[in-house]
Amino acid sequence: MASWTPCLLLLLLAGPPAAQAAPPTCYSRVLTLSREITRDFQSLQAAEGTEPCVRSLPGLYLDIHNHCVLAKLRDFAASPQCWQMAPAAALKDKARKLYTIMNSFCRRDLVFLSDDCQALEYPTPVTTAPPDGQS
Repeated sequence: MASWTPCLLLLLLAGPPAAQAAPPTCYSRVLTLSREITRDFQSLQAAEGTEPCVRSLPGLYLDIHNHCVLAKLRDFAASPQCWQMAPAAALKDKARKLYTIMNSFCRRDLVFLSDDCQALEYPTPVTTAPPDGQS
């Protein structure tokens, strides 16, 4: 019994086991995957920008709060360009996966704040300054 005492004391001093992070929600999964797809698309354009099939791919600027993103994902995943290029094919698979998640699994969990399809044609400019000159 005496040999168990130091082990028990160490366990008690170590505290409770670390709490596990909450499982991802539909929204967090969609947000993470959309950011990953956008980053991968930009990397593909930078790396293979001179490749004719990459230049012919439809633009892919995702905003999961815009209802038009569903049509954009569907069109991108179905585009026949670059099907033989592994990075582009992988990107299309991710787009198809995001479309399925948004349209099937998360349909009731998502809230679309706009329906501006033109906004998905061009990337939104990233600003680093606070709005209205606030500091």
